[in-house]
Amino acid sequence: MAPARLALRWLLATALWLGAVRVGGAAAQVSPGPLAKVHRELEGTLKCTSCHAAGKAAMDARCTSCHREVGWLAERGRGFHGRASTKATSCASCHPDHAGEDFALIKWPGGSPERFDHASAGFALRQSHAKVECADCHTAKYRVSPAARLAPAPGAKWTGLEQSCASCHADPHRGALGTTCTSCHDAGAWKTTPGFDHDTTDYPLSGRHRSAGCDDCHATSRLATKRDASGAPVPVYRPVPHQSCASCHRDVHEGKLGAGCADCHSTDGFGKISGGGFDHSRTGYPLRGKHAAVRCAQCHGDFSGARRAPAYQTCGGCHDPDPHRGTATLAGKAVDCAACHSERGFTPSTLPRERHQATGYPLEGKHLAVACSACHRSDRSEAGAATWGRAGVVLRPEAGRCLDCHLDQHGGQLSDRSTGGECSTCHRTAGWVPSTFERAAHDTLALALDGRHGEIACSACHGATRSGLPAWKRELGAAGFAFAGLSADCASCHLDPHAGRFAATGERPVATGCLGCHGTDRFSPSRVDVAAHGSFRFPLEGAHRATPCSACHRDLLPSATRSDPPASTLVASGEGLAALPLTAPASCEECHRTPHGSQFDGRKGGGRCEACHDLAAFAPAGRFDHGRDASFELEGAHLAAPCSACHRPAAPGGPVLYRPLPPKCESCHTRGR
Repeated sequence: MAPARLALRWLLATALWLGAVRVGGAAAQVSPGPLAKVHRELEGTLKCTSCHAAGKAAMDARCTSCHREVGWLAERGRGFHGRASTKATSCASCHPDHAGEDFALIKWPGGSPERFDHASAGFALRQSHAKVECADCHTAKYRVSPAARLAPAPGAKWTGLEQSCASCHADPHRGALGTTCTSCHDAGAWKTTPGFDHDTTDYPLSGRHRSAGCDDCHATSRLATKRDASGAPVPVYRPVPHQSCASCHRDVHEGKLGAGCADCHSTDGFGKISGGGFDHSRTGYPLRGKHAAVRCAQCHGDFSGARRAPAYQTCGGCHDPDPHRGTATLAGKAVDCAACHSERGFTPSTLPRERHQATGYPLEGKHLAVACSACHRSDRSEAGAATWGRAGVVLRPEAGRCLDCHLDQHGGQLSDRSTGGECSTCHRTAGWVPSTFERAAHDTLALALDGRHGEIACSACHGATRSGLPAWKRELGAAGFAFAGLSADCASCHLDPHAGRFAATGERPVATGCLGCHGTDRFSPSRVDVAAHGSFRFPLEGAHRATPCSACHRDLLPSATRSDPPASTLVASGEGLAALPLTAPASCEECHRTPHGSQFDGRKGGGRCEACHDLAAFAPAGRFDHGRDASFELEGAHLAAPCSACHRPAAPGGPVLYRPLPPKCESCHTRGR
């Protein structure tokens, strides 16, 4: 029937019904129209009072007397008819009749069952319920409410459903978790439980238990689950044993470490040991040093197979057995890592000092304090790994010479010596300073350290900055000492006050140079004594032996321009060092003034002093022979006469007259004389 015609018939049936009610008893004699098919047994003029009460009384009580399920629901405020708004409405306002046999007695809010707002019945359709067809739920098998048994017609389908989940759905928990499914589930899907919090149970979930599926624990065969009609296991939710891990997990240690799994493991995973958990000292291999920080999985993996109890008798059981490519030997035999390392770490090495002393290079002096890595360097290059192994540590470095490890601090200055500049020639392992190259060794060189040279510091001659000496103009090496190219000549350091007069090419060369006259203890006074002066052109004889040098070498006398002794003789300073040519006269006349005037100028030899005088003294004239050298030979009493008896000054204060004297007796002898 078209909706328009249906609506028209509803209006007509309602109007007829209302008219019949108003006319009261008289209306019972006239039927407003045929009843709907479901009310067919009430057809007839004598049955009107089955539904219609006399007078103006409402007919709702007569309706519920037949439709008892509706009255039952209304009394309990359940379903659509239990709503307050519905209770205030007469039955006929929604269910008019007398509109024909095919007339539908239900006026659906919204126009049809599919458009009916199910929330108005007290059960809103949400999530998966919203997708279900009406007939899927409103069927006889789900009509389990007492209201269903009160319905007059067995075919009624809109009443008799309950709102509890179990009224439609089977309880997979078999009542173990109660009947309030919504405590855990919603209408979305059974596999999700948005309302359930496992932390409210006796076993809160933590770690990897949070990601485990429910069936992993509740449908496992360990719980002796039953099977449903399809053969699937029926999950068990209560009670589930959980007092020990072994209730669910297999003990991979087979009881060897006790039953307290949680003492060592946490729910984060079997590979993670809990903080205060397993005491590895209970095993045959206590964890010490860096082993205590190693994760269990690094040694045990997943605790299956051989890794459940890995070999630990040697370090090579876990670590590379030969990281040094065969170079880790003691006394020619390969050794395990523990010979040189400890659990504290691979560095520093724990090789005892006494073991190193037995090698080809015993440690002495400061070598005892040197870190192993300073000599046993790391070489992780491809070539280094091929020689020294994966560890890349040079265990057997070249150590035959100091220069195998140390740089040449002297810039190669000593490389041309017989030792090749080997450090140990001058240094020892106790320290670089002081040098072991002492005076005795220096005496084998071109310049022996004697006199003042033995008192000065090495740096005074070899240092980078030499006070009083010129700066070096060549590379000295990192140590800053000059060794090569030094001259042993005195003039290379000291000024020559004689201006080269006594040098090999000078006016008066001395074969041994400065040392011919001077000593290394001091420059002044000179070492030239009487004997040494004998090698000069003027040997010191007689009274000359007691004459001071300055009496002849006048430039030795102190002057305003020269200090005595000089402040310094070094070439870069030399203050107060005046020129000392040391020239001296070679004849008597150059030093001595003649007391004889010109008396002897005409004599043979020009009146030379040494013709009469010797070097012992001027008087008496030891070389003069009166019989040989004069024209008057002394004889007789003349031999005893003093010289002054005959040789007297010609005038007071004048020189003694020696010649010419008259040879006659009367020239000296007179009467009374």
